Amino acid sequence: MSKPKPAPLPADTAIGGYRVVRKISAGGFGVVYLAVDREGQQVAIKEYLPAALTTRVPGELVPHVAPEKLSLYRLGLKSFFEEGRSLAQISHASVVSVLNFFRQNETVYMVMNYLEGGTLQDFIVTARDLKKQKVFRESTIRSLFDEILRGLRIVHQHKMLHLDLKPANIFITDDNKAVMIDFGAAREVLNKEGNFTRPMYTPGFAAPEMYRRESTMGPWTDIYAIGACIYSCMHGYPPNDAPQRQDKDRLALSLTRMRGVYSDNLIEVVEWCMALDPLSRPQSVFALQKELSREGERHYTKLSMGEKVRLQFDNMLADTKKNIKSASRIGTRLK
Repeated sequence: MSKPKPAPLPADTAIGGYRVVRKISAGGFGVVYLAVDREGQQVAIKEYLPAALTTRVPGELVPHVAPEKLSLYRLGLKSFFEEGRSLAQISHASVVSVLNFFRQNETVYMVMNYLEGGTLQDFIVTARDLKKQKVFRESTIRSLFDEILRGLRIVHQHKMLHLDLKPANIFITDDNKAVMIDFGAAREVLNKEGNFTRPMYTPGFAAPEMYRRESTMGPWTDIYAIGACIYSCMHGYPPNDAPQRQDKDRLALSLTRMRGVYSDNLIEVVEWCMALDPLSRPQSVFALQKELSREGERHYTKLSMGEKVRLQFDNMLADTKKNIKSASRIGTRLK
């Protein structure tokens, strides 16, 4: 039986001069609320509330932390607070704006601009379901990630990393601005220091070094995730996760299917960003921006008949393996 998640703050709770309206979302590390300030302006408030370390019954304000988990809870709390302090110093259209951050109820709250729109993930699913050859046009992908990279470059200049870039953490506002949300500093600290059974990264978007405790993170770690996000915009689905790729890497084969649909340059950019070896990726956002801005050098390589036949065979083989696995799971459940 799974452990119940800590209860969110009830509507009309007053915290730090704000009034909670409702819960917007909840994840493994916190809850995000819609709230209003004293002037009635809407804001989003993120509460540090790691589900693996805390409990809270409905109606209570203070999370309960078991004594043996207290030091780890405080470590994540400190990281979350420092993240709020750092983000508050960044003013860029593609980085979520932190308006305030404060301690209360033995936890920390981060007050941000309330954004209206949807996540890139929502747009990918909608576009994918239209069953068109292209999920997104190449010009759309380049324009979108030009915006994101401008913001990410500022983040890196402030000696910060995002560490959880994925389509669900890129918000597209109603006036068509792309904004990075939900930075993962506290998540990464707890992952390094704790001994959690559930992974704290997103398969498909997490770089290989995120799976190793003693590895070095850097701009190249976020750049891997950027490559995976671009891949998702092209393909409609996330790439295989890093451990799978290290066992058997099918990225190049999967990108081959995109040839003739997307330019060789864009395909090469994704391969470069998603190199399994961190040193083989762009080492800075600037290097990636420079390559992605080569709009005038678009060449499209069409697949030969032999390549098309090989791809069809590979697709049939992959579908067969999926059907065998599915049948095997059904058989196990029936026993």
